[in-house]
Amino acid sequence: MKESAIYIHIPFCDHKCIYCDFYSIITSDNITSFISALKKEIKYYSEQFSEDRIYSSIFFGGGTPSLMEPKFIEEIINSLKKNYNISNDVEITLETNPGTVDNNKLIEFKKSGINRVSIGIQSFDDDDLKFLTRIHNEQTAVETVKTANKVGIENINIDLIFNLPKQTKVKWKKNLVKAVELPIKHISAYSLILERGTILNKMVLDGKTKIQDDDYDAELYEMTIDFLEESGFIQYEVSNFCKPGFECRHNNAYWHYKDYLSFGPSSHSFINSKRWWNFSSLKRYIHEIEKNGFAIAGSEIINNEMALHEFVMLALRSDGLNLKDFGKRFGENWINQKHDYLNKLSKQNLIVNDGITYRLTKNGYAICDEILVNLLK
Repeated sequence: MKESAIYIHIPFCDHKCIYCDFYSIITSDNITSFISALKKEIKYYSEQFSEDRIYSSIFFGGGTPSLMEPKFIEEIINSLKKNYNISNDVEITLETNPGTVDNNKLIEFKKSGINRVSIGIQSFDDDDLKFLTRIHNEQTAVETVKTANKVGIENINIDLIFNLPKQTKVKWKKNLVKAVELPIKHISAYSLILERGTILNKMVLDGKTKIQDDDYDAELYEMTIDFLEESGFIQYEVSNFCKPGFECRHNNAYWHYKDYLSFGPSSHSFINSKRWWNFSSLKRYIHEIEKNGFAIAGSEIINNEMALHEFVMLALRSDGLNLKDFGKRFGENWINQKHDYLNKLSKQNLIVNDGITYRLTKNGYAICDEILVNLLK
């Protein structure tokens, strides 16, 4: 039976942060219609993808899923369990923003089936939070983590962003120190990225703010790896660190090129070498579901060359390119052709090979994108 993952996109938000390019809407209208459409979509795909696979991860992303009432999250989880073969020890993650939950709400989320929360803190520095237009401050962020732990949610991730404008190494180090003092099992540390169409991108284009250069970004990144490893966290993907045994199953489904099924506006699915994505507009999504049972805006078939490139990219970004797994899927020709370049990377201490797996080193992770461009061209 094939192991797969499920993603649910909750589009509702209280406001749009300046750096965010995920589909979200600042309204609580249409929640009832959205839930109804979501359950119809869940039912529709169950006829195709329920019998030959087991789902070990459910991830609620957004938007801000924690704005939802716990009863709605429970309703969605129950619909999934009714229609799909959900693992008994399924990991169910809810993306959560400080300021949108309290003790009682977290208790209800836990009762609904949530056993992992991913808290979008981004920074513990109040000035940085104001710049990012977050609704919370340092105190609220810390309290949210501690409350989640207190109500019995042991598996807690926090998101942090580095290389913010004017962010010094001292300031970033304070973020990391604060993070590891909290009862968390997982940290996602991302470099600030300018996404087209965001408010932040326009601010940079208009000269209202300036992003620090790539060399400084790399120094902050290497500092992050060193500090978190010294603090007992394992790096299992370019931007993800965890205590031993707390790798995010959902992340690993993506990185290990497993199938995943997604529901909700703007969500993307990948099953049986086919990728498809839903309409982003919530109203269009609801309309299409009511009309057809699905809301597909576009799709593509992944041919062998595309699959090879995606497999290599995801593997090297995470825990390495396993030669046995690669050989089963694609044969040995490509690896043989890249032998000289891989040896060159090895001599430069950018990659290591234990005879089973090629893995990027800390230095390799820092220039991962450049390595992949050269490797896959």
